[in-house]
Amino acid sequence: MTVDAPTPSADNEAARRDGRGRRADVPRSAHADLVIDGRDPVAVIERQNETRIPSLVPVRVARMLQSPFAFFRGSAALMAHDLAAGPSTGASVLACGDAHIANFGLFASPERRLLFDLNDFDETGFAPFEWDVKRLAASAVISARDNGFREDQALDAAVDAAREYRATLRSLMATDVLARYFDSVDVDVLLDAAGSKSLKKVVEETAAKARRRTSARVVEKITTVAENGRRHIVADPPLLVPAPNGVIDRFDDVFAAYVRSLRPDAAMVMSQFTVLDVALRVVGVGSVGTRCLIVLLGGPSGETLFLQVKEAAASVLETYGRLGAGVVVPGAPDESAGRHSYRVVAGQQVLQAQSDPFLGWTPTIAGHDYYWRQFRDMKGSVATEELGPSLFEKYCEVCARLLARAHSQSPRAAVAAGYLGKGTRFDEAIGAFAVAYADQNERDYEATQAAVRSGRLVSAGEGD
Repeated sequence: MTVDAPTPSADNEAARRDGRGRRADVPRSAHADLVIDGRDPVAVIERQNETRIPSLVPVRVARMLQSPFAFFRGSAALMAHDLAAGPSTGASVLACGDAHIANFGLFASPERRLLFDLNDFDETGFAPFEWDVKRLAASAVISARDNGFREDQALDAAVDAAREYRATLRSLMATDVLARYFDSVDVDVLLDAAGSKSLKKVVEETAAKARRRTSARVVEKITTVAENGRRHIVADPPLLVPAPNGVIDRFDDVFAAYVRSLRPDAAMVMSQFTVLDVALRVVGVGSVGTRCLIVLLGGPSGETLFLQVKEAAASVLETYGRLGAGVVVPGAPDESAGRHSYRVVAGQQVLQAQSDPFLGWTPTIAGHDYYWRQFRDMKGSVATEELGPSLFEKYCEVCARLLARAHSQSPRAAVAAGYLGKGTRFDEAIGAFAVAYADQNERDYEATQAAVRSGRLVSAGEGD
């Protein structure tokens, strides 16, 4: 579809949130408004870098500057700050916190089916439902521009994603809570939703690659057997290095604590493994500089398994979005209070239709919270840069459907569905916001480039 971008609403001030996110009388047209309070994007990046491994900060900056979309992926904190300054419905759900289109992908279910769903929850927390929708829509416009699409095609992708979200959420909330809980999207459903032979081919190729991305393949590539017969990880600086001593001290005890966090069937399996080696590994764009480990495990019959152990810091929804901390769910263990590792695990288990059975958490390792999951368990992402405009638009719609499914698990999703209504005003407003935010993202990207040129920030290639 083709739509014209609406102008920001005239009732902007009446729609403004009251600073506590409690306003529920925000006109749908107000979501077109983008409020920028004069913040310095470079200062936000610098503040985040303060808690990261210093030697990896230049790598983070370099990865963010690869393109405007890469910058957007690494600047969830900046957008959370901006969303907090704008209009808000106050209809909070358990949100992803970083729902851009590259954070959807394929992974294996416990039954070894390939599923398609949200797959990054480092920033999860309770937030107004529209914050995730705005980040998804903005990512659609920014990515479309990176792909060289026309402006009307970029706008179409954002508006149609908002429309699909609205329609899906209303449809889901018309069912019962069990139907919403069991709803999921596997590769076959994704292929059906693709609606074209070209997109189906892309998905099929992505799925084939994902099926080859297993722990066993990683073992072949990055480990070797020492003279004593013990398998270990081969260092590949600066992206893969031995874990610092402060991390690996008493690591067997840390592993045991992780096993206790699992459900009984997974804990029984993991209790039969021992830790063979631990390494520090650089990952992603937004996560560069945080403490991310890979752990090589050995089983009773000589089998091996890789787990990824990622640092869980405070969500940007809390630190920059000025929202409440944590994820409170029924049955949460007492020791989970205030633990960001538990927040990430709980968020993933709620928002995904099915989660990794070996997803778990530990309270602290050398002063930092960590969560655990399988490493490269048949994971894959659609290469959106290879999609044409119509296929890209369809892909964004599928992502929006999954976001609606995730939000539908929260009780206040019913309020959100009622608020959205049947008309297109919200969709069009989100499209206008997405275009405005894509423009702002480009300004922030250019400001960061200037900071590197001036020496305020240091950028380094990964081989430097």
